[in-house]
Amino acid sequence: MQLVNIGFGNIVSSERIVAIVSPDSAPIKRMVQEAKDAKTAVDATYGRRTRAVLIMDSGHIILSAVQPETVAGRLDKNITAEENN
Repeated sequence: MQLVNIGFGNIVSSERIVAIVSPDSAPIKRMVQEAKDAKTAVDATYGRRTRAVLIMDSGHIILSAVQPETVAGRLDKNITAEENN
């Protein structure tokens, strides 16, 4: 199982991530609010501004204070390291 750091020591399974998106668009904001209402949202921002929304294959939504590009770079680095081993 490969793990990826999403900021502040929070780690998720990279194999369960479906998408990493910016929280700025109206449909994503609506998706996050629906997940909060359904109690399927995990806030990993430590009170900071949400900069990335991770959509998981389980239907959970994870909020991160790290830029989507940063999370994707960490994910790509993990995948590349796994392929080299």
